[in-house]
Amino acid sequence: MTSLKGKTIGFIGLGLMGKPMAGNLHAAGATMILHNRSQAVVEELCAKGMRAAATPAEVAAGVGEGGTIILSTPDTASVEKVLRGTPGDKNGVISGLQPNTLVIDMGTTKVTATRDFAKAVAAAGGVYIDAPVSGGSLGAEGGTLTIMVGGADEALKRAMPILNVLGQHITHIGAIGTGQIAKAANQVIVGLTIGAVAEALVLANKAGADPARVRDALKGGFADSRILEVHGLRMIEEKFEPGGKCTTQRKDMDQAIELAAELGFKLPATALNRDLYDIIIDAGLGDFDHSMLIKAIDPD
Repeated sequence: MTSLKGKTIGFIGLGLMGKPMAGNLHAAGATMILHNRSQAVVEELCAKGMRAAATPAEVAAGVGEGGTIILSTPDTASVEKVLRGTPGDKNGVISGLQPNTLVIDMGTTKVTATRDFAKAVAAAGGVYIDAPVSGGSLGAEGGTLTIMVGGADEALKRAMPILNVLGQHITHIGAIGTGQIAKAANQVIVGLTIGAVAEALVLANKAGADPARVRDALKGGFADSRILEVHGLRMIEEKFEPGGKCTTQRKDMDQAIELAAELGFKLPATALNRDLYDIIIDAGLGDFDHSMLIKAIDPD
């Protein structure tokens, strides 16, 4: 593992993905300064030697000049609040930003907003890249995430020692916002493939074949995929502890649809997939793994 000894990293957002990512950075030797809306996880990680900050601005002050702050928050509104603070306060990252601080957004954020955030951070003297990830909680825990990066070459060079701890496949897509474009494409494929696997396994079951054996038969053929492997097994075993939540997948599909609309075209299959997730969320199952989509096809 790459050593991060001597580096101070601020980490904001310690959910399903953020908590194991922060843990991996700490294990690599980084001094970690944490902030999260829920305090229980902060207390848990501080007991392992990390430090807490009361506000995002305090995180920014704590990493110091030339430091790094990672954002792993659930949506665009959360990123905006973390960066800018709420109206009338000075608790956002930008208020405490030290010169040449590198801010890395590793959540899935709207493209236009990402470009606006980058401008705001630059105006405050910092550097911004978008580096959304794919691989779910398994990838976050194992340090094997796929990371899609948008930003300047020099900023990526600074970020690489950190990204190498968190992921195995890191691609510089292009300018600011292009990491989020790649993530939107990723989520379209993930969502539609989960839907395809769900329909196929329900079809097999209803027609009288064992879904587990059908899944085994498909391995190695053109229908094989990581989603068939991981999520197909979850569907068969009905084990839906979240690696990625239905609510998150639905949000990401909606962002892709919105981006397409901004560009003047439609994503019809993606829209149908988003609507299927609405069925799951309306049934109170939104916090389960996104493979729970099978219950929109076969609720029994």
